[in-house]
Amino acid sequence: MYKFTITVATLLLLFSASVNAQVRVLMSTSEGDIEIDLYTNNAPITAGNFLSLIDKRHLDGGAFYRVVSYENDKGAPLIEVIQGGLGDRSNEFDSIEHETTEQTGILHTDGVISMARGAVGTASTEFFIILGNQPSLDFGGERNADNQGFAAFGKVVTGMDVVRNIQSLPADGPSDSEYTLDQILTQPVMINTVRRTN
Repeated sequence: MYKFTITVATLLLLFSASVNAQVRVLMSTSEGDIEIDLYTNNAPITAGNFLSLIDKRHLDGGAFYRVVSYENDKGAPLIEVIQGGLGDRSNEFDSIEHETTEQTGILHTDGVISMARGAVGTASTEFFIILGNQPSLDFGGERNADNQGFAAFGKVVTGMDVVRNIQSLPADGPSDSEYTLDQILTQPVMINTVRRTN
C-alpha cells in the first residue's frame, strides 16, 4: 500500500498555481484576433461573469462600438480605451457586484480589460480594453466622482496591434450624448466569436 504525503514545498507550489490561475480566451473580430488572459482568482466575480457570457455564446455577434482617445475624450483625466459588448442588449442581463482594483490588485495598465459601468454595481456585458497606463480608472482615481474605479479582470496577451487599429478607425457614428460625440465608430467592429483556449 502506498503512502501519500504532501510536503510544504508541494503545498506552496499548489497555492502559487492557484493564485496565478487564469483562463485564456480568443476573441475573433472583423479586424483580427485578440487573445486575453482572464484572472479568475484575482477577480472571480468579474472574470466569472465574462466567462459565463463566453460559455453561453452571448458575446458572439457583439461589437466594439466606441473608441476614446486623448483627442476625442470629454472626461477628465483623459483616457484611451476601446469599448465593446452587447450595446442596447445589455439591459437583458443581470448586473454584478463591483470588484475594485484595491481588492483585485489588477491595475489599468496597457492591454488590461475592464468592465464599463455607470453607478457602482451596474456592470453586466460592456467592457473596454486599455491603451497605455490609465491610473485614473483605478480605485481612488478621479475619472469617476465616486472614486471607486472600474473592475479590471484580465489582460491582452496578443493582439494589441488589433486593439490599436480599432482605436484608429473613423468615429463619426450617431451618438445620443455629447459625452460620446466623435467616439462612436462609423462602422462597428464585429466580435465574431469568443472562446476559451485552455
